[in-house]
Amino acid sequence: MGSESAATIPITVDFSGGLEMLFDNQRRYLISLPVTDESGKAANIAFLIEHLCKHYMKDPRADLFVLDGHIRPGILVLINDADWELEGEEAYEIKSKDNILFVSTLHGG
Repeated sequence: MGSESAATIPITVDFSGGLEMLFDNQRRYLISLPVTDESGKAANIAFLIEHLCKHYMKDPRADLFVLDGHIRPGILVLINDADWELEGEEAYEIKSKDNILFVSTLHGG
């Protein structure tokens, strides 16, 4: 009965600490994330990371955000203001209106 547009989850994604440079200098994105990934599994943080790299990252230096398909060490991830380590990290299943914040703690010098 539902339409294709109903198969998305509205979330907010924020970038800070310099990561916004990789995403067209935009700090906040309001995203309609597909409910499931390509394999039909519920959308999780790992899928979001892949989705962001594929559809939102404008800078070719993806290695500043991900390494081997995972968030680069030194990037803090908060899910609704809680450290993602408390939420299951990449396995956390995204829910409607979640706010995901990526903060780089790496500073060049």
